[in-house]
Amino acid sequence: MPRSDSLKVGELTDTSYYILLSLVDANHGYMIMKTIEEMTNNQFSIGSASMYTTIKKLLDAELITLCDEVNKKKIYLATEKEIELLGKEVQRRKKMIKYAEKILKQKRVL
Repeated sequence: MPRSDSLKVGELTDTSYYILLSLVDANHGYMIMKTIEEMTNNQFSIGSASMYTTIKKLLDAELITLCDEVNKKKIYLATEKEIELLGKEVQRRKKMIKYAEKILKQKRVL
């Protein structure tokens, strides 16, 4: 069975989530990767191939826009649609954690 595209159902992969967070302010590719590493204390990193594949999907979904090009560096920025989706994603992930904590507390894992 083929995997559904998470963007089409309004959910974000971890890669999309972190890229979108890094594009609340305009950034180019290298800075996107560095911003993600910094915000996660090097706990999450994205390779360039994965990042540019995801950026293409985000552009196609109109969640980010190519806002400028300086010295051959493409600069991307989140759209209002992205900011709204990111807020919904934060709420969805909070619920996921709440459900997991409840189950794990019952099993005395937490």
